[in-house]
Amino acid sequence: MATKQTSIVIPVYNEKDVIGGFLEQIDEAGLFHRYEFLVVDDGSDDGSSEIIGQYPVRLLRHQMNKGYGAALKTGIRHASGERVITMDSDGQHDPQYINQVNEMLEEYDLVIGERSAGSHQVRRRIVGKRLVRWIGEFLVEQKLPDYNSGYRGFKKEIIAGMLHMMPNGFSFSTTSTLAFLKDGYDVGTLEIDVSERAGRKSNVKAVRDGSKTILLIFRIIMLFNPLKVFFPASVISFLAGVGFGIAGYIFYDRFSNGAIVLTILGMFLFFIGLVADQIAIMNRRTP
Repeated sequence: MATKQTSIVIPVYNEKDVIGGFLEQIDEAGLFHRYEFLVVDDGSDDGSSEIIGQYPVRLLRHQMNKGYGAALKTGIRHASGERVITMDSDGQHDPQYINQVNEMLEEYDLVIGERSAGSHQVRRRIVGKRLVRWIGEFLVEQKLPDYNSGYRGFKKEIIAGMLHMMPNGFSFSTTSTLAFLKDGYDVGTLEIDVSERAGRKSNVKAVRDGSKTILLIFRIIMLFNPLKVFFPASVISFLAGVGFGIAGYIFYDRFSNGAIVLTILGMFLFFIGLVADQIAIMNRRTP
């Protein structure tokens, strides 16, 4: 049953042209009376807050732009519901799915709005998304749902305990997906249709955010399964060192310095991987 035990968190940054229409959709659907709505103005300077203030929502404001993830964290921390649903304010997400996501949260710990095949996607981001998906599936050893969809619902108790490791930037959705899967929580999906964003152009830039994607890949490796990378690297280095050493001993009657370096490097990588893995586990568990 849909009650105000569920909070809806909507981050906003300079969405003056579309936020009014989006909130009007929610009002027409009668959702303001059924859920707690928290709109987080992430340092907008275009008058978005004045429009938001005309609707029965709880408005939270950042004095400066902190990032998509930071806005979500602020909303989740202030949410009073036992469940939290997040959605974007740029016209891409349809409020009609809120009831379904909320109902699915009775069964699942995380519900992801999985974009349908016909949904709008920015072509220049496809390669980066596929790369992150491949790395993520390698780390969690299972198929990923729509890992970076911003339309999702959480059990608040669980996501609140993970906020310390969630980034302030655009990769909040990716990191939370991997965290829930890696820790064995039940994850459900709901197919949704996503429209092209309305209003201003997206803040995502190919070069700037392409480098951020690379950093994200390294971050999720170190956060979720560093040994998955360190162990193969250590084995390859160790075996290469031993192989070159044996070959050098057979042909040149000596164990070369390069072979010694590779062998020792393999040992160091293994032990560094063990330490990194223990730190990653403790980091995920410590609120």
